[in-house]
Amino acid sequence: MRPAHHRQKTTLRNSFLELPLFLLIFGVACASMLVPALHGFAVNDHGTSQAFLYAGVLGLVAFSLIAIAHAGRAPRHGTLGPLMSLLSAFVFLPVMLALPFVEALPTTRFVNAYFEMVSAITTTGAAMFQEPGRLSPTLHLWRAQVGWMGGLLMWVAASAILAPLHLGGFEVTSQAEPGRRDTSSSRMAPMSPRLRLIRVTMTLLPIYAGLTLLLWLLLLAEGQAPLVALCHAMSVMATSGISPVGGVQNTGIGLSGEAVMALFMLFALSRLTFSKDTVTATQGGLRTDPEFRIGIFITLAVPLVLFARHFIGAYDVSAMENLGQAVRALWGALFTVLSFLTTTGFVSVHWIEAQNWSGLPTPGLILMGLALIGGGVATTAGGVKLLRVFALYQNGAREMERLVHPSSVSGAGAAGRRLQSNGAFIAWIFFMLFALSLTAVTLLLTLTGVRFDNAVVLSVASLATTGPLIEYATDTPIRLIELTVSAKAILCGAMVLGRLETLAIIALLTPDLWRG
Repeated sequence: MRPAHHRQKTTLRNSFLELPLFLLIFGVACASMLVPALHGFAVNDHGTSQAFLYAGVLGLVAFSLIAIAHAGRAPRHGTLGPLMSLLSAFVFLPVMLALPFVEALPTTRFVNAYFEMVSAITTTGAAMFQEPGRLSPTLHLWRAQVGWMGGLLMWVAASAILAPLHLGGFEVTSQAEPGRRDTSSSRMAPMSPRLRLIRVTMTLLPIYAGLTLLLWLLLLAEGQAPLVALCHAMSVMATSGISPVGGVQNTGIGLSGEAVMALFMLFALSRLTFSKDTVTATQGGLRTDPEFRIGIFITLAVPLVLFARHFIGAYDVSAMENLGQAVRALWGALFTVLSFLTTTGFVSVHWIEAQNWSGLPTPGLILMGLALIGGGVATTAGGVKLLRVFALYQNGAREMERLVHPSSVSGAGAAGRRLQSNGAFIAWIFFMLFALSLTAVTLLLTLTGVRFDNAVVLSVASLATTGPLIEYATDTPIRLIELTVSAKAILCGAMVLGRLETLAIIALLTPDLWRG
């Protein structure tokens, strides 16, 4: 028989793991407040340090009391219980995260701090305070840290919550209906949601943290300040685009530093860049993965088109005197395109040079289109997702082939066989729902007094979780702090909707899916 103390430890561990998912996320978030508290103490910002320390301790006390109240209760989680907890984390958790923020910055209102935290945890990165000097270094660290935790949360949820329910892009390759678990396979007993969540977290957390640490060290070697390098490393891995200095272009790291960041942005193009544990995996790896191939094609094709257009313009104005300037302009377009395709939103220091080189400014519509496409399934990137784009492309190519050869029989190929028979249909449904959401958010924003062109940019930025669009997709940056409270509330809802996606919200509104 096991010793009594061993049985007690096992019982305590099982009781802890049986707590509601949202409560566990709440406890981790409160404990994470000790990091900015220690940073504030180290830089002699004692007021900010106390705000985070008190909020963290208060949150941990509340977590402990609720955990004790739940001790001994049998967990009653429906099929969509974890998905509901994920939605609650994006909606209600920012209330707690905003408390130390508004306490450390008493010159702002709570609604602004709440918006900032929703923007961070959904990895949108839309800065309410666009003047970096208004926030202390500790608050900048907190913004980047919340974005990093939001990226990890979504990364884990993709495999542990969305994949079993065939949501988040997995519905294109699954054989079950979106929002329902696949019960057709009886080869092995289904894994409980909580056990799956634990295993996925233990697998992905070391990878996520290790890649962030490696990128931080590389950026330090490139000459960035420690805090700036850490914030940028966390922002790249989470695709949040949060920067304590207003963007990468203000750091002066040059082409080599941007190349390092671009290398880590590739992780947001496909899950196969680091793992093969999802249903989208293929036997050939990245070489045959359609998401990665489409992402690389877009990353190379769009800058080349821009470069060709710029080349013609520069030739016309006889500005083609410096080949080095042309190379820098090409790199600026390449880095910026990859950044917005992965919904990170960082802009190269040479992006303005790429625009001014030919005298033909690049329209922000290109950046908006890239953000709408988004990155890969089961990554921290947002947008429509490359796998859905591939499904629509496959269906379109097949239909055009049938127009020429009506009786032809087409082979799906290694990549096409991953898609279920109606995968393109489901991808098209999601695209239409995304378009309807975009239209609805735009109309609601215009009703609050926002100009139509600004409303379109704000809608795309929030639904595609690419906040830096508000600065680079228009002629003049949109000042979020000047929006009305109702407009800010609409954008908060749009950011949560863009992070969880419309199909997941619809699944939560279906009562019969809560059974079992």
